[in-house]
Amino acid sequence: QVQFEQSGGGLVQPGGSLRLSCAASGATLDYRTIGWFRQAPGKEREVVSNIRKDDGRTYYTDSVKGRFTISRDNAKDTVYLQMNNLNPEDTAIYYCATAYSNNWPLQLWEYDYWGQGTQVTVSS
Repeated sequence: QVQFEQSGGGLVQPGGSLRLSCAASGATLDYRTIGWFRQAPGKEREVVSNIRKDDGRTYYTDSVKGRFTISRDNAKDTVYLQMNNLNPEDTAIYYCATAYSNNWPLQLWEYDYWGQGTQVTVSS
């Protein structure tokens, strides 16, 4: 099993920035991709970004391209999501999750372990 410690959420004004962290522990050899998902009230959980553990290649959903940056520190088994120029539509609970696949997994069912989630609220 993989366990997670998520941090970095909070309340920010539109145009502001936050950085989310996700530290994995346990069976960290069991994943090759780590992703960030979000779920807004009344909406389905959706993929935001993911990063491959081996070569660091990344994926971003269209709505966050140019504003969010995912990065990793393999020595710490930690992934970060730097979120800039936030807007109210980014308000959601953000989850990190791991997948064994490194073939750009984008579906929830492809991810095996999930963090507890952290709230991000963008409001003036």
